[in-house]
Amino acid sequence: MGLAAGSFLLGGPAASAQPLRADTTARQAAAPTDSLAQRRRRLRLVVGGSALSYGVLYTGLTTSWYTGERVPLHWFNDLPEWQQLDKCGHFWGAFQESRGAVDMLRWAGLSEKKAIWYGSFVGFVVQSPIELLDGRDPAYGASATDLAANFLGSAGLLAQQLAWHDVRIMPKWSFHLTSYAKQRPNVLGKTVAERLLKDYNGQTYWLCTDVGAFLRPGNRWPRWLQPALGYGGQDMVYNDDGTNAAAGLRPYRQFYLSVDVDLRRIPTRSPLLKKVFYALSIFHLPAPALEYNPRNGFGFHGLYM
Repeated sequence: MGLAAGSFLLGGPAASAQPLRADTTARQAAAPTDSLAQRRRRLRLVVGGSALSYGVLYTGLTTSWYTGERVPLHWFNDLPEWQQLDKCGHFWGAFQESRGAVDMLRWAGLSEKKAIWYGSFVGFVVQSPIELLDGRDPAYGASATDLAANFLGSAGLLAQQLAWHDVRIMPKWSFHLTSYAKQRPNVLGKTVAERLLKDYNGQTYWLCTDVGAFLRPGNRWPRWLQPALGYGGQDMVYNDDGTNAAAGLRPYRQFYLSVDVDLRRIPTRSPLLKKVFYALSIFHLPAPALEYNPRNGFGFHGLYM
């Protein structure tokens, strides 16, 4: 009996611990496997979804926009046109596409280094093939300065991610309807959706700075409040200044000083709202603005769109 009791006391806990250790080891072995499987699923989702979106985008462009005559690839210098607002659009688009790509690759489980380097040039890769389409259109031409603006947008995102692993200076975009589109609707747009893309008179591009990120920890600057510098143009119905002048128009540049709300910094526990705020953070929200332009000098807008 003593031996039996001794055997139970000595062997009982050892016997019961063995399956516990085996179960723990199994869970520990399964956890990295499950995590790795999840990362692979997410990465496949990101790559597959991006490839599908990419294909849909360019299929749509080739079937709805570039439907006319095709000519051999040629180049065209469009830098003097539209007060360079189209270059601002290329920079903004490449930056935001790269920002989204970096964050998606982080979500997919790539290392920080790979997510930054691979994701940062997605904007350049996505936008640059448009130049091949433009280059074979007799009315346009491939633009080296468009390619440069695409590259600078991606490089601007890369620089901030390498320096801070975050975006502290955010390019944003805002738009308001103008009367210029009615003068040349085939170029500046007929519908509201077309005018959003084509009427440079209504587009303003901004650089919004996260001041709080540059201050010492514990500062009281509200992270959601950002100063914003804006750039726009007016009196542009034709792409070049000479044709505009012949039509009695004098294109000019506009510079703005305003504020913006960084929606990413608005505290919320809702995952849905976080996603909505993230998506909307590419836009400058209506706010008071001080304007300067060479024609009229200084002016103030109580609420600038």
